[in-house]
Amino acid sequence: MGPSFDIWKMLTGVAFFLLAMHLMENALRHLAGRKFKLFLKKQTDSKVKAIGGAAIVTGLLQSSSIVNLLVLSMVGAHILQMENALALTLGANVGTTITGWIFATLGFDFNIETIVLPVAGIAGIIMAFSKKEGQWFLWFEFLFSLAFLFVAFGFIKSGMEAFVKQTDLAYFSKYPVIVFLVAGILITAVIQSSSATIAITLSALFANAITLYAATAIVLGSEIGTTFKLFLASADGMASKKRVALGNFIFNAVTVFIVYLMLRQVNRFITEGLQVQNELIALVFFQTMVNLLTVILFFPFLKPMSKFLLKRFPDYEDNSLFILKVPVKETNIALEALERETAHFIRLVLNYSLHSFKCKATEGNKQEVYKRFYDKDLVEKYKYIKHLHGEIHSFYIKLQNEVSDKNETERLDKLISAIRNMMYAAKNINDAQYDIDQFSNSSNDIKYNFYTQSGEKVFLFCERVKALLNSKQDTGLFEDIAALYYSVTNGYSETLKLLYKQDLFSQLSEIEITSLINFNRELYTSFKSVLYALKDYRLSVKESAYFDSLPGFIR
Repeated sequence: MGPSFDIWKMLTGVAFFLLAMHLMENALRHLAGRKFKLFLKKQTDSKVKAIGGAAIVTGLLQSSSIVNLLVLSMVGAHILQMENALALTLGANVGTTITGWIFATLGFDFNIETIVLPVAGIAGIIMAFSKKEGQWFLWFEFLFSLAFLFVAFGFIKSGMEAFVKQTDLAYFSKYPVIVFLVAGILITAVIQSSSATIAITLSALFANAITLYAATAIVLGSEIGTTFKLFLASADGMASKKRVALGNFIFNAVTVFIVYLMLRQVNRFITEGLQVQNELIALVFFQTMVNLLTVILFFPFLKPMSKFLLKRFPDYEDNSLFILKVPVKETNIALEALERETAHFIRLVLNYSLHSFKCKATEGNKQEVYKRFYDKDLVEKYKYIKHLHGEIHSFYIKLQNEVSDKNETERLDKLISAIRNMMYAAKNINDAQYDIDQFSNSSNDIKYNFYTQSGEKVFLFCERVKALLNSKQDTGLFEDIAALYYSVTNGYSETLKLLYKQDLFSQLSEIEITSLINFNRELYTSFKSVLYALKDYRLSVKESAYFDSLPGFIR
């Protein structure tokens, strides 16, 4: 066959390589996704542990993409602080160099096909007869993808060797090194895998298609090209994700620029200073050194970098929906995001209630409610709440289909119950808006005083709910919520008795009395709904069930 055959054989190897990476990521995401996520989450109490943990996970998963995209998900769910998220990306960049070491040490001198071909064949056949997405299927999918990775690497290597035999390599030697750096950027940006770029570069170096100097330039380019995947994943508009993507780009771009200026000297240091004669080992050593240098350069500046990114992409650019950008397949992260969204939704409704009675929010309340919501008028706030409720409900439906764990299912049901009750509470206040306007502008002292007293009740109630919502203590929480429930119960009964006093009929018309009674019901029904939402959010399943047995007061 002609030279074109060898080019296509190499490109087929790249396609197989990417397919193998995709299969491996899918298998590992289902097999050990939660364990790795929890491991990463535990490592974020310090930046050093975050870097080390991300490097370990990336090395085990053989994919920085999984870890970096996971970091984006956790940042999108507001589970990670920006500093720690940046530290995780630094660690992931170090961990991804393991792939190059494996290929450099096993992919050329050792006939690994004698092992991987039987593994790929057996694993692939078993996969065909296994239940899809079952544990056995996933384990054999992992084995098949790992073996297939080396099979694909063999295609790349043999295609490159045949291509070199039929090509005048002197043609490539005339290009300046910047061309190879740009080639590394473009190749990695197109195929979206720095591991595949390393595999191609190692094969080209082994076949003497390029020099070590040119190969290191391609590897430098791949360090920038691999950041484009995060830009694509963060293009959904969420500011926190854009910060991580830009931070990762800055890390790699600055290091690449510094190393590029001294690239020839760095090559001499590795081959002559450190006496690394094997060019394949020298190349992967270079890649590892570049990523370690990035850690050394930026570790002391993670905090100021975080502050810079926070200013560059402020939170008010978000829709303030924690769940909107979180994939439902990541059930534990999605559930945490829903918990945060529920607390945020409760605060929005409390703010809406306070605004309805012209109650001035405390500084704490202002800080807890996003500025874009805080500055809206009442009509716009209610529309926002309804829109957010719809988004949450849609997210719940999708997440419900993914959750299978009993505890997660119970928690999911309690959260959507809390959201539903807060929507009821908002609707009660919205339905009472006409009466609120009438009473607040009334010349009748009874109606006006009823309005001002109701506003005071709303303010005190919202402050107590906010305190219980933010409380860090679980001990005695049931008793506190129950005490507030009984306080609201007594308040409703006492207010109703006052409205039925005989002397009231002489000062108000029948319609006005009916309006006050209906308004009172709307107000206390809203209180009751808020308390039911609070108990679903803060109490255990057993405590919630006991709370439901408390005597009702609005019928």
